[in-house]
Amino acid sequence: MKMQRRNPSLLVAFFVVLVATEAVLVLAQGNGNGNGNNNGNGNSNNNNNNKKTAAEKYDLLSPSAKGQERAFCKGRGACYFKTLVCPEECPQRKPKKNRKKKGCFIDCSSKCEVTCKYRKANCNGYGSLCYDPRFIGGDGVMFYFHGAKGADFAIVSDDNLHINAHFIGTRPATRTRDFTWVQALSVMFDAHTLVIAADRVSHWDDNVDALIIRWDGETVTIPADGEAEWRTDKVVVERTDDTNNVRVTVDGLLEMDVRVAPIGAEENLVHNYQLPADDAFAHLEMQFRFKNLTEKVEGVLGQTYRPGYVSPVKRGVPMPVMGGEDKYRTPSLFSPLCKLCRFLPAAKDVAEY
Repeated sequence: MKMQRRNPSLLVAFFVVLVATEAVLVLAQGNGNGNGNNNGNGNSNNNNNNKKTAAEKYDLLSPSAKGQERAFCKGRGACYFKTLVCPEECPQRKPKKNRKKKGCFIDCSSKCEVTCKYRKANCNGYGSLCYDPRFIGGDGVMFYFHGAKGADFAIVSDDNLHINAHFIGTRPATRTRDFTWVQALSVMFDAHTLVIAADRVSHWDDNVDALIIRWDGETVTIPADGEAEWRTDKVVVERTDDTNNVRVTVDGLLEMDVRVAPIGAEENLVHNYQLPADDAFAHLEMQFRFKNLTEKVEGVLGQTYRPGYVSPVKRGVPMPVMGGEDKYRTPSLFSPLCKLCRFLPAAKDVAEY
């Protein structure tokens, strides 16, 4: 008996129809009111640092007739081969004419959605570091880490990434410890050092930029118009407002939203900081989203991203305090050395700038 031969042209036609059905157009309704923090804890693990996460795997298509940006998803999963369209409320991923508008966040992961979110740090979100200093860890637990005035501490130390924070502060005569804030960050990876700092200003003005950016020792200027960004092959720093707000992306390692903020007169009075009249105590408020952290990551904030981590801070109190100053203190803002630090610079020592 002869076996019946299948028609190869029919199989090809079936495959084309199957793929076509996957290319579904998804249009968001624009009712997302988030502020840049995903539901996860801000760490996307990926075995290859050069690969994008599923959420980021897409090609930009030409905008719609109304100017809404479109993305063709390429990451494997529920969103594979689907086209996402930014809603009318936030038609662009990076608004240029008015950076105070919400941006369009494209997520080609299993969420398969686009949402409108402010592109600024959310001090109540995972991976945030704000105020005097208050952290929210990768485990979602809030805690304070006081550090010390004029000292530097490792907030993240991993195999391929190290972040130090420089603390400023004051201690009124009646206090037994310093009031502290983070004035500068030093982000070290490979043999590079990126510094983000708040300039010292005597009187605060929202229209004056108090943000300082240095790359490998050289001060860089972030343009205020056009793309309003500065970039290298691995780093992008883009303005998210006219002054004092940026988003920093280090390829394959992290994304963070940073703003410079002052201590206002009312805040000074309420907390009895007793700050001098000629210093606004400009400091940084930030939120981190990490990629590819290892399971042994260290640092004041980094440790909270370890699998199975259990926070030692006391719950249910107004001000849960995290210790560890002795474990994470570094000799300077630019040193990756501390008792528990893990980072070893590639190729050459990280220079002190």
